[in-house]
Amino acid sequence: LSRKSEEIMAYALSLKQPWAELILCKKKTIETRRWNTEFRGGFFIHASKTIDKEACDKLGIESETLITGAIIGKATLVDIKEYYSEEQFMKDDTKHKAGFYGFARPIFGFILDNVERIEPIPQKGALKFFEVNL
Repeated sequence: LSRKSEEIMAYALSLKQPWAELILCKKKTIETRRWNTEFRGGFFIHASKTIDKEACDKLGIESETLITGAIIGKATLVDIKEYYSEEQFMKDDTKHKAGFYGFARPIFGFILDNVERIEPIPQKGALKFFEVNL
């Protein structure tokens, strides 16, 4: 008898590297976006195929060591902080690490918790939160 494994439907969020890696290292606890979401809960962290080499240089990260094109972790989106001023935004720079890009309203800070690294699973990315079958 063959047994068909059940797929688990879940959500993922694609991030450029080194941002995905910084979240997994718990050096980045807020992910910034120009869009808001009603979603709260657990999701997978997807490292896109794109590497932000400027950010790697500014943050002292070797881009060649980063995993891309795969789900590499999981986290919980617990809340969203809205930034209405550059001053507010820069107060949290140690949490989101995006300050050197400048401030442009609106910015939404996805507050993350329960971050965990997993064995990489090759996966194509998509915009916003997207469904994955694992």
